[in-house]
Amino acid sequence: MTFSLVARCPDTGMFGVAISSSSPAVAARCAYVRAGVGAVSSQNVTDPTLGPRALDLMQGGMSAEEAVAEIRETAPFIEYRQVLAVDARGGTAIHSGPNSLGLWTEARATDVASGGNLLANEGVPQAIVDGYLGAAGHIGDRLIAALRAGLAAGGEAGPVHSAGMLIVDDVAWPVADLRCDWTEDCPVEAVATAWEVYKPQLRAYVQRALDPREAPSYGVPGDE
Repeated sequence: MTFSLVARCPDTGMFGVAISSSSPAVAARCAYVRAGVGAVSSQNVTDPTLGPRALDLMQGGMSAEEAVAEIRETAPFIEYRQVLAVDARGGTAIHSGPNSLGLWTEARATDVASGGNLLANEGVPQAIVDGYLGAAGHIGDRLIAALRAGLAAGGEAGPVHSAGMLIVDDVAWPVADLRCDWTEDCPVEAVATAWEVYKPQLRAYVQRALDPREAPSYGVPGDE
């Protein structure tokens, strides 16, 4: 009930996950990133323990391929899961269990991997990968472009209702964590709109955490 991508920006070292689903609040259960380590999406009859575990394995020295292989060998009910990972060198890996729902496919390249289930057609993940690689600018812009490309290629077999985008940079917390947990409209466009508002303020929110003395005002009442 989901399509997603994990990605690395080779210029900045930033990692991101972007995801959409017919299920509610998909990003809350499926998207995981860690600064300097990688990004993981754990989806399809979701086991939320797999994302942090894959990141732990990569932080311990494994590549994305090795981490996903370890999870494939040791995680329970792995035949029901999809796990996508990208590591600090841009290596990518995907596990799609044979019990993944409906039509499921995957695609990957250096710095980006995409997978989905209950898809409208087999070309959706490749369209997402191509959308990411063909876009320019901030990793957030490229993640949104990739999700839009997946929708344009057919997306899920039915309508999607939630979406999210999670980005990490060089601090210990996500520098962007944007979600639409449920809508009857397009959740991808809801997240895209949130990104357009958030993007100009992203660095200032980091600065406010690191040293609020240097943080700019944004003109809200009382903030002068």
